[in-house]
Order: sequence, then C-alpha cells, then structure tokens
Amino acid sequence: MDRMLYVAMAGAGEAMMNQAVTSHNLANVNTPGFRADFTAFRSQPVIGPGYPSRVYGVMDQLGVNLAAGGIQRTGRDLDVAVHGEGWLAVQGPNGQEAFTRAGDLRVSPNGVLTTGAGHPVLGDAGPIALPPAEKLEIGPDGTISVQPSGQSPKNLAVIGRIKLVRPPPDTLEKGTDGLMRVTGGGFVPADGGVRLEVGALEDSNVNAVDAMVSLIERSRQFEMHIKLMKIAEVNDRASTQLMSIT
Repeated sequence: MDRMLYVAMAGAGEAMMNQAVTSHNLANVNTPGFRADFTAFRSQPVIGPGYPSRVYGVMDQLGVNLAAGGIQRTGRDLDVAVHGEGWLAVQGPNGQEAFTRAGDLRVSPNGVLTTGAGHPVLGDAGPIALPPAEKLEIGPDGTISVQPSGQSPKNLAVIGRIKLVRPPPDTLEKGTDGLMRVTGGGFVPADGGVRLEVGALEDSNVNAVDAMVSLIERSRQFEMHIKLMKIAEVNDRASTQLMSIT
C-alpha cells in the first residue's frame, strides 16, 4: 500500500505545481505584455530493484509562449507597444539587463523612466533619467524628446533613446520576476529595426477561456490523486483488520 500511496502523493504534488503555473497565467490575463508559461505532464518510470512497474507523473516546464498579444490603443503619451519581434531593455532587480514587452512607462519621483512594474528602462548609456519638463514625446524608434520647463512647444530637446533589441527567440528564458533574459547572459546590441507604436499597449497573450479550462482540468487531476490516496488508506485499514482477525 505504501507504493500506491507514494505514487499518488507524487502525482498530487506535481498536479498542484502545474495548477499554480496555470493560475499564474490566468492571474496575468490583463497584464500588459505578459507571456504565458507552457507546462505538461509526462510519465517517469521508477528505476530500481525488480521490474519498473511503478510510474510517477512529472511536470515539465516546456518554456514560454512568445506569441504577440493584441494591440490596444490608450492615447497615453507614455504607453508604447513593440511591433513584431522585439523587446524593451530594462534593468532587472539584480542590476543586469533584461527584456520586457510591457510598455506602460512611468516617470519615477527621481526622474527615472520605468515600466509599470518599476523596472528602469535602459537607453544607450544605462537607465534613462529625465529632466524637469512640461511635455515628453516618444518616437517610433524609441527616441525620447522633452519640452523643457519654460520653453515653447517648438523647442523639443532629444535626451536619449530607449534600447530596443531583437535577440533570437530560442536564446530567451523567463525569470521568476517575469522578465526575459538571454540564456547564459551576454550583451545584446540595440536593433534599429524594432519599432514602437506610441499611445498603445500590447495585451497579455494568455487566452482567458483556455486558461480557465486548463485550470479546471488541473483541479480534477489533483482531486483524482487525492482520492487515490484515500483509497490507499482504506485498503491499508482493511488489511490491518484482516491481520487482527487472523
């Protein structure tokens, strides 16, 4: 009975982790530029003395769905969406370069251009710092222009350019912070061919209906393993009673 219990327990643990990934995708259905995670179950035979008669269920994280989301017009000057393949370069929590498609940009109290999640946006020489200005414009190529305080609208000064990159998709990996990075690190040069749509945001590429159906399926799988654990308990109790009678 212990073998049956361990197999069911291992399957329940893997199903719970799979359910957590699906729940995370569903929770970010409205997060700009979010990329869904792929998961799948596979059978893993138990290798040991005797025949491999037991098989455990193992969850594999297959990667990230890099398909583009829909573009929604917002009319906000600091909202940008990346056209086609390409990424915004930002500074990750560890200080290293990372990439995102979330274009809901903000200006921090310190005058640093950041994403909505608070990650500093990188330019050609590091994080982009903005001077006090009455107006800020972002061009399709990522060029940032400002109207200095006290100046006329005609006096726009170019202060920098957002670093836009296009690394090969098969070299990207997703971190626990939701940012993309090049596998093994390394420098990614700016790509002048990447273009932005200003006044718009890219939606998450999570399909809410598909994610909800997958979440229900994962819940049923978890319940099935829990029921199997209860059956193992009932069988063990019955065996104990038979041994007592004997």
